[in-house]
Amino acid sequence: MNQSSTNKRQVGKSWERNAAEYLRRKGYTILFMNYRTRFAEIDIIAQDRDELVFIEVKYRYNEQKGTPLEAVTSGKQKRIRNAARYFLMEHNYDIENTFIRFDVVGVEGDKTEHIKNAF
Repeated sequence: MNQSSTNKRQVGKSWERNAAEYLRRKGYTILFMNYRTRFAEIDIIAQDRDELVFIEVKYRYNEQKGTPLEAVTSGKQKRIRNAARYFLMEHNYDIENTFIRFDVVGVEGDKTEHIKNAF
């Protein structure tokens, strides 16, 4: 791994920690961070009242490469959904009776935007 990709990963992890703290302040209970499967990584898995929430965190310095929310493509969404299914099975959740949601926390510069039910 080159120096640039190492720095990007470190920056990403830092913003994921910031997003987790932001969600804690909103009353979420953080269950897992950086949950990995062969399908994808889920940045944050949290509990929001009676819902299990799978959260993707995206950071952009500015909109030159698009907004953070635009970076969560349909392909990325599909991979996250597959990873979420795996998580539910692996942790013995009752899939039929567990309320789940997919959120995105987008950070652009110093502005944080939280989109519930993003996909």
